[in-house]
Amino acid sequence: MSLTPSAAGKSVILVIDDAPQNLTLMDELLSDLYTVKVAPNGLRGLKIANQIPSPDLILLDVMMPDMDGYTVCRQLKELPATRDIPVIFLTAKTQLADEQQGFAVGAVDYIAKPISPPLLLARVGTHLALRQAACFLRNQNAYLEQEVANRTEEVRLVQEATILAMTSLAETRDNETGNHLLRTQRYVRTLANGLRDHPRFAPVLSDSFIELLFKSAPLHDIGKVGIPDRILLKPGRLDADEFEIMKTHTTMGWDAIERAKARIGKPIRFLDVAGEIALSHQEKWDGSGYPNGLAGETIPVSARLMALADVYDALISRRVYKEPMPHDQARAIICAGRGQHFDPDIVDCFIASENEFRRIADHYADEHADLETMEARRSHFSGPKANP
Repeated sequence: MSLTPSAAGKSVILVIDDAPQNLTLMDELLSDLYTVKVAPNGLRGLKIANQIPSPDLILLDVMMPDMDGYTVCRQLKELPATRDIPVIFLTAKTQLADEQQGFAVGAVDYIAKPISPPLLLARVGTHLALRQAACFLRNQNAYLEQEVANRTEEVRLVQEATILAMTSLAETRDNETGNHLLRTQRYVRTLANGLRDHPRFAPVLSDSFIELLFKSAPLHDIGKVGIPDRILLKPGRLDADEFEIMKTHTTMGWDAIERAKARIGKPIRFLDVAGEIALSHQEKWDGSGYPNGLAGETIPVSARLMALADVYDALISRRVYKEPMPHDQARAIICAGRGQHFDPDIVDCFIASENEFRRIADHYADEHADLETMEARRSHFSGPKANP
């Protein structure tokens, strides 16, 4: 909240007192320095206090008929529009208990009648200065909060630009399409959302972690940038020696991300997750995967989710060496890998979410996908259309 000076640039002071002579006195003492508004009772004072511009300070008599000053102050502090306006009690009640009650209902000061003009002016000036400082700090805090929000948004945009640049580089050399990246990141998010309340996964799959998974998933094959074209672009299946070279894309991806983290010089969580996925998405639940032969729970959750997403998309997609596989056939292969290739609970989540997988595959189909494949996917779909 900022101060609300009158049209003349003066601070606005509201005086609430039932004695006309007191209102006149306050106006005479203050009007040279401030814009003075007066109210003869508490109800009128509350009404004026809620008008715009609101007063910057209120001088309030305690002993008034119908509504005393304590009640007026209490109501001022209950209303969002007036609760920050400083209230100074003006009263002939000078007992300690009276002052304690005044401070208890929210007053900032207590001036005894008869009024001493120098004391009044000094107290009013002090509390207006304090209010101005408090308003300045609030405005500064609001500014700083907005700056933090702006910087956070900048970081988010830098993250997304980094991912886009790195994945675009990989796409220029891979025979898989950018839609593979769009599909797999959405498969991963679908699985993560389906498992977020599962006892085994709930400690990991927070909202923020699922968002990191979604952002990081497109980097899973970034290491393919380092695979020779004769292997990466081969129009057929790889022989044993070629496959050994292809397998190194996991460690090359990990190394590239680690080098990026080292250059940044501080922890970047989304790169941590991207590194996990790049290195371990070819590991298998039974320990027969690569590059490190991890098994079971030693495989990061992020990599376990990507493993299923990546295999499913590879099965249903056209490649230079194979035709796309129908969903039911891919589903059967995924189920056969339950407890061997894949985490059993992730497979169960896939089965429960298979309609969503179909929708994603349909919505982000490759441009060269034939109409027959599209129609086959649609024929399996049941339930309302969802936006992947």
